[in-house]
Amino acid sequence: MKKIKSYIGRSVAGSIAVVLLVIVALDFISELVDQGGKVAGNFSFKEVIIYGLLSIPSSIYDFLPLASLVGCLIGLGLLANTSELTVIRAAGVSTSQIIWAVMRPILGYIGLGIFLGELVTPTTDQFAESRKAIALGHQSALQGQRGVWNREGNEFMHFSAVLPNGKLFGVTRLQFDDEGKLLSSTYVESAIFQENYWFERNGMKSVLADDRVSTEFFATDTWESELSPRLLDVLVLTPDDLPMKRLYYYADYLERQGQDSQEYLLAFWQKALQPLATASLVMIAISFIFGPLRQVTMGFRIFSGVIVGIVFRTTQDLLGPSSLIFGFSPLVAVLIPIVLCAGIGAVLLRRAV
Repeated sequence: MKKIKSYIGRSVAGSIAVVLLVIVALDFISELVDQGGKVAGNFSFKEVIIYGLLSIPSSIYDFLPLASLVGCLIGLGLLANTSELTVIRAAGVSTSQIIWAVMRPILGYIGLGIFLGELVTPTTDQFAESRKAIALGHQSALQGQRGVWNREGNEFMHFSAVLPNGKLFGVTRLQFDDEGKLLSSTYVESAIFQENYWFERNGMKSVLADDRVSTEFFATDTWESELSPRLLDVLVLTPDDLPMKRLYYYADYLERQGQDSQEYLLAFWQKALQPLATASLVMIAISFIFGPLRQVTMGFRIFSGVIVGIVFRTTQDLLGPSSLIFGFSPLVAVLIPIVLCAGIGAVLLRRAV
């Protein structure tokens, strides 16, 4: 019995690995083409390749649910095509035992996804974005669409590049009064965090009065702010690329600043429930093999898996922003497609057996 379960697990795990390799390779090529059109200055084709390589962990994390779905369809489908699945069931292996044999390697891939999402991709993505920003130039803070914005009270800040070690390049700070009138503007070439303040270098501060503007240049200065390197690590990345701990921490920071934190809470629940999403898609795959896709060609199974994965992802992409617009809980938006997939898979499995 143990050998049979191990055999099923190896078949599914190997198929998922192959599918994941193909998808990530295609995504890597797509990333090279996309970033290749942005080559300029020090952002050479070599930098494009480095950027693409640093994006691979994020790509693996994003495509793990889809690869698990399609890989499970292929792995179990091969066993079904050769009648091995029928022989295994005739040998006394129950459907629930087969499901557990499939889920064992899936749990390993889920663990890999958690490891990448929480420990690897935040660092590699931040390094990739910062390296790209510096290569494209950081001398002009407000030039183009580079960098990130943040608001703290009545002060608006823009950073051209944020390094993982807490160093900033091209910092612009705009101070307004309660009526929205600009009071001062400060620009510094770089700043580094020391203990509980920012140490600024090579800056210029302009103070606006009713009838004049006074400008002061300085070599060094200090800037106190609630914004720490830990929070800046959040700002430089999109919510989807952040670990759950930073998402929750930054959502709390936004709430203390009186700002909307729903976008980050949505990303938090998407990451927290991704293991359930992967498991629900695998349940769909298993139910298809035991049910409607038992006797079809492998190509049709792959096509069906891709379609289901696209529908699942599209539903997530629609419900997520809808929760931000219409004000219902992000948790509900994330749970709906997961519950639907798990329910459909359970119903199909019950009918099949």
